Amino acid sequence: MVADRAPLGDAAGGQGEAPSAAETTMVGGMPGVPRAGRRAIGVAIPIPDPHGSYLQARRASFGDPLAHAIPTHITLLPPTEVDEAALDGIHRHLIQIAHAERPFPIRLRGSGTFRPVSPVVFVALAEGIGGCERVQEKVLSGPLGRPLPFPYHPHVTIAHHLPDDVMDRAFKELAAYSADFQVWGFSLYEHGLDGVWRRHCDYIFHRGGDPPSPPAARHGSPRSGR
Repeated sequence: MVADRAPLGDAAGGQGEAPSAAETTMVGGMPGVPRAGRRAIGVAIPIPDPHGSYLQARRASFGDPLAHAIPTHITLLPPTEVDEAALDGIHRHLIQIAHAERPFPIRLRGSGTFRPVSPVVFVALAEGIGGCERVQEKVLSGPLGRPLPFPYHPHVTIAHHLPDDVMDRAFKELAAYSADFQVWGFSLYEHGLDGVWRRHCDYIFHRGGDPPSPPAARHGSPRSGR
């Protein structure tokens, strides 16, 4: 659902903080506590285990303080504050996108970096970029439409805003990393008051999300549709 400039998104990777109808609130580079009647959300492709847990552990091993607050993912919608009343419409929007899509493969190969523009080291995509771009463009439309200051660049962050020598080490140690998996869909994440991003609803390709109730009526961080 992104340490990037903020959880579930980073500017150099196309996940900027530009204002939009769904305005993002940032405090010190982190999403602030949403105002009354507002929720902080993000949309991302989860990286399945064992790959996701392995990369999260590697991120923690580099001393990234956000490692355990951010599930391993590929961002589609960066952190965005929305009205609770808009969640039903957002939910329907995401179901429609998922229903029209089909699973596609992703191949992770090696490391990359956005330095010096942004202090991010990431695992790169060797396959699946087009699929991510297509889904991301659909997600950032309708009720979630917003401009981005940089071109979208799907990636998996493994280190952010750490000392240069640590960033260099992360880049070198993940240079030979590889993983392959099928993208089954994407997830809606919510930023908790404890600072942790949690999957709230899953949206499965060709099936939509089909959760028993829309996010606006749910509390906590349940998952459904899988």
